[in-house]
Amino acid sequence: MNSKSKSYWIDSTPETNFPTLSEDLIVDVAIVGGGIAGLTTAMLLKKAGKTVAVIDARKVAEGVSGHTTAKVTSLHQLIYADLLENLGIDRARVYAESNQAALERVANFVAEENIDCDFSRRSAYTFAQSAHGLVKIQEEVTAALELGLPASFVQETPLPFPVTGAIRFDHQAQFHPRKYLLHLAQCIQGDGSYVFEDTRVLNVESAKTYCQVMTDRSVITAQQVVIATHLPILDSGLFFAKTYPKRSYIIGARIDPDRAPEGMFIGSGEEYFSIRTTPDRNSPDENAVLLLVGGGGHKVGEVTDTEKQYRKVEDFARSHFGIDTFDYRWSTQDMVSFDKLPYIGNLTPTTPNIYVATGFSLWGMTNGTLSGMLLSEMILGITNPWADLYNATRITPFVTPEGIKQTISVGMHWVGDRFKGLGISEPAQVEAGEGQLVTIEGEKIAAYRDEQAVIHTVSAVCPHLGCILAWNNAEKSWDCPCHGSRFGCEGGLLHGPAVTDLKIYSASTITK
Repeated sequence: MNSKSKSYWIDSTPETNFPTLSEDLIVDVAIVGGGIAGLTTAMLLKKAGKTVAVIDARKVAEGVSGHTTAKVTSLHQLIYADLLENLGIDRARVYAESNQAALERVANFVAEENIDCDFSRRSAYTFAQSAHGLVKIQEEVTAALELGLPASFVQETPLPFPVTGAIRFDHQAQFHPRKYLLHLAQCIQGDGSYVFEDTRVLNVESAKTYCQVMTDRSVITAQQVVIATHLPILDSGLFFAKTYPKRSYIIGARIDPDRAPEGMFIGSGEEYFSIRTTPDRNSPDENAVLLLVGGGGHKVGEVTDTEKQYRKVEDFARSHFGIDTFDYRWSTQDMVSFDKLPYIGNLTPTTPNIYVATGFSLWGMTNGTLSGMLLSEMILGITNPWADLYNATRITPFVTPEGIKQTISVGMHWVGDRFKGLGISEPAQVEAGEGQLVTIEGEKIAAYRDEQAVIHTVSAVCPHLGCILAWNNAEKSWDCPCHGSRFGCEGGLLHGPAVTDLKIYSASTITK
């Protein structure tokens, strides 16, 4: 493949150099995670006079927020008809209004801070290409209008292929997420507030009036702590059992500006694709445009031939846009809550000074922003009418069809995956460029042979809760099918909720 295996948002922005935590520190609020939820919370709290410390295990805005499609919209594919049916009009309206408010919060930050992040207003569309899908679209239009959203039904879109119908929201937005978030991070740093990178939080210990954030370097003491790590690294709230991890794939390809569709689009149905464009700031041509197409979604760890998922997205771009050269490819990971609502609020009923934000269900730009708005007000003692809907300690709907399906899936992986690799007893059997599970003296080993024929052997057991890892061939990683932790082929942690690397087995302990 000639395309870069890197997010365009990261490739088109400079590397960050925020310091690591080098000594014990005291602040008002410590925020674990440097994505859109954490940085928005920190920005609002600092503006309110609080001192904050943002701690990221890697680099700010390079996690999920640096791999998004970056649509800033309250049109979340098809959700409002279901919300009306399941929650009633008052609670459905809270979801609609809070996501619209989050959109405007982003727009206001861009205007107030003069942020150069390619922010532009666009119409957002969810489209159908079948008669069955059209019925769903029409139901969504009716629901959205009842909730006061800027919705309309259209039978034609700016896309270069026919649709049976679409719902359109006007005056939505798109932007360059990393340019936006790096500006927020720079605003947070200084005057008694901090942004720390390459500092991994291992645990948070809570007392009555303060918390201690234990990292791999030093300790931060704070009155309140926000865990904004996509999926909380603290297990006490059981959020790993209230959500499931979903991966999807994105390609970027240069397109003639005259052929670039005006707007943001997402399909409906089982296999759908997301479409938008962005100015290509890496091109010497100031008018260059990059087409971004996403799709191929699946639960983490349930597809090992992830190269095939990229090909699905590329085939769609070829057949629908005439694209034959691809410049970028990357994947992203989202935590989907069983009721599709984010969890925002206290970690548990007994930890009033620890807060979480998770379960954004593929719509992190607005759900992450509204998390920052809601959490900052909770910490400041301001009553917010959104709090009840998103209450993180609400009763989890395990008995929904989605909840039952995912709970069974985790159980099957936890038990069934232990039988994988029983027929392979030597890492030497692994082909170059591939990874396989190997069973040696009853122990599960994850073995990868690199292109230089060197074999890397690590534990195949996820250190989070003991699930067996699955190989991801496109990204050369070991992925946990239970709760979404991911590790590089040499065992380094890429994605939580795990907080430690995989155990490495040396040549002296494993027969090659």
